[in-house]
Amino acid sequence: MAETVISNGITIDGEISGNEPVTVEGVVKGKISLESSLHVANGGVVEADVVSQNIEVSGQVTGNLTASERVHIASEGRMVGDVKSPRILIADGAAFKGHIDMDVD
Repeated sequence: MAETVISNGITIDGEISGNEPVTVEGVVKGKISLESSLHVANGGVVEADVVSQNIEVSGQVTGNLTASERVHIASEGRMVGDVKSPRILIADGAAFKGHIDMDVD
């Protein structure tokens, strides 16, 4: 399985979709829809609504996250928005402002 890396210094303004893992080290604005996983690396910025299988936030996210499996906000992660996932982990030291919905439909 190949991984796509949006490197530091790259800004994408639009929509990203696919079925392979994506790591954001740069900036993404718009919408992200993946059938795999999204990792927002330390220093990465996402200003988008995200739908994915697994989402890990080590950088900064502004937008709503919907994960079919799990959302993990790491200790260095910053998140503003609502989270919907059956499994949610918010590490000690992480910043989170929003609502959590763990309702498994």
